Amino acid sequence: MTAAHGAGVEVRGVSKAFGVDGAKVTVLDDVSLTIGMGEFVSVIGPSGCGKSTLLKVVAGLLDADSGTVTIDGESVTAASRDKKIGLVPQSPALLPWKTVRENVELPVRINRGANGDRALRDPAELLSTFGLGHALTKYPGQLSGGMQQRAAIARAFVFDPAIMLMDEPFSALDEMNRDLQRIALLDFWQSNRKAVMFVTHSVPEAIMLSDRIVVMAAHPGRIAEVIDVDLPRPRTEEAYATDEFRDLEAVVRGALRAQTEKAHV
Repeated sequence: MTAAHGAGVEVRGVSKAFGVDGAKVTVLDDVSLTIGMGEFVSVIGPSGCGKSTLLKVVAGLLDADSGTVTIDGESVTAASRDKKIGLVPQSPALLPWKTVRENVELPVRINRGANGDRALRDPAELLSTFGLGHALTKYPGQLSGGMQQRAAIARAFVFDPAIMLMDEPFSALDEMNRDLQRIALLDFWQSNRKAVMFVTHSVPEAIMLSDRIVVMAAHPGRIAEVIDVDLPRPRTEEAYATDEFRDLEAVVRGALRAQTEKAHV
């Protein structure tokens, strides 16, 4: 398992409800979670368990009703101001009238005051790392869905953030493309360790990428179980065929099945 140094993300007693008065629905209930620097943690669970809501609270896109979140020892507001948070949404959200390189450069161009004297990643180098060195001058509409998502991931790394928050970034891709993209992400992460919170519905994806898998329960959303992934790193596609991988898959699927059954009682 990855050795994590220091707390990248600290979630303490976070609760969140939507609606008003008697119609309020609690989506997150007293959730606490720590993701260490250099640690890759996936969050998985039944539909409606609050996975994406939790990620949005950590990202500062939603305010918690109670509890606290810190990023690299700072409040979410301060960490966002200091560009310590990299966010990859489900959709690439690339501007169609800008080239791939211009899309990746955009956060730097519109946040010049946040740059300070910090080291920024070179957009062309990042795109080359993600296999898009040939596509710098192409427009998003000229790229496949998988290539667009890689460009979105490269854009999130341009500020060299302390943590990466990824909300099902490969969910719109077919299984073959999805596997290619997760291996590309894994290769990049293994050479450039960040604290990662990764929301997914895919059990194999969670196992392949993660150091730990957080299984959430629904109604209301809370952490039901945390499963260590002790597969050796670096990982390659060969890991899928190992007995250890299949054993972990059975454990995670069993935990998910239990939570899904509880959610329908």
